[in-house]
Amino acid sequence: MVKLAQTHGLTEAQTEILAAVHTFVERQIIPAAAELERTDTYPQSIVDRMAEMGLFGLMIPEEYGGLGESLLTYALCVEELARGWMSVSGVINTHFIVAYLLTHHGTEEQKRRLLPRMATGELRGAFSMSEPELGSDVAAIRTKAVRQDGGDYRITGRKMWLTNGSTANLVAVLVRTDEGHERPHDNLTAFLIEKPTGLGTVAPGLTVPGKIHKMGYKGIDTTELVLDDYAAAQDTVLGGRPGAGFKQMMDGIEVGRVNVAARACGIALRAFELGARYAQQRQTFGRPIVDHQAIGFSLAEMATKVEAAHLMMVNAARLKDSGERNDVAAGMAKYLASEFCNEVTQASFRIHGGYGYSIEYEIERLMREAPFMLIGEGTSEIQKRIISKGVLRDYRI
Repeated sequence: MVKLAQTHGLTEAQTEILAAVHTFVERQIIPAAAELERTDTYPQSIVDRMAEMGLFGLMIPEEYGGLGESLLTYALCVEELARGWMSVSGVINTHFIVAYLLTHHGTEEQKRRLLPRMATGELRGAFSMSEPELGSDVAAIRTKAVRQDGGDYRITGRKMWLTNGSTANLVAVLVRTDEGHERPHDNLTAFLIEKPTGLGTVAPGLTVPGKIHKMGYKGIDTTELVLDDYAAAQDTVLGGRPGAGFKQMMDGIEVGRVNVAARACGIALRAFELGARYAQQRQTFGRPIVDHQAIGFSLAEMATKVEAAHLMMVNAARLKDSGERNDVAAGMAKYLASEFCNEVTQASFRIHGGYGYSIEYEIERLMREAPFMLIGEGTSEIQKRIISKGVLRDYRI
């Protein structure tokens, strides 16, 4: 028997965690996803159960109350969650980017103050680099923090595309500090902003406008963040290091790219499952359509793409866990997995024929979710740029 997206060499603990997440997806996420997505409802009961399972502390070190698991374990859990409903995996993506940033770049005081609450899900993370006119040019960030005489800062600007913007209560924000460095990237600083949940003016100088409505990725709030002379204490600078924000955030983005690759793998696997099942149930010309060569060949191509994407995602996660540089591997995994995810989803949609266009069939939702993989944590074009620069480090003549 051949089953797709299997990972060899897992520990007993990893196997148990993944089995628990798989059961959770089958029993609680897949049955509820259609209605929650249709009504664009935040999956509070699912999120509460994730907290009970310890998923919010999955990668947080044990000394700070987490499970201390690897990026690989996290990515495989994300793959399972996205297979059930991609939006659910989005709940923990930005949370873990912030937890990763704290673990690897935070001061000891920041770690002890924030990580234990993040591990339980009491404190939930969001992540903000983009701005309304920024695109992929991070060096062009306009939101500015000005240092005051006492060492604290005042921040003014507008940030964009905050996943979990209203439900998170800890936001890692990258802003410009302009402290005299020649390189623009060295004038960027990451701040850790604690805030109340909700929409509107949530704190003096801090406003979370209404939710941005999207074609897919429903149930999870995406917002802007407006800072108007917001007072930020100097101990909210990540790691206490002004000007180090770009390097810190790029380290976190590598985790995010593995996450998006894992989400793409989960969507593609679910699209394959749906296509394979429908092809065996639907009959034309007196036999199941799976017996027609065109459908069989399509399923073969889909299965190969699912497997290839999964293997690249696993490789990128394992490289990061080993401490090796993984910017190219993460870029390759994110690029290939997101492109293959869209191709596999469209192939499954074609197998479903007219029924795939009906909201009664799950593939319709996947068709709206898959495109997000092409742009989340950097477009395919950005990944190609990263990959080309990376491979030429070793192949330059």
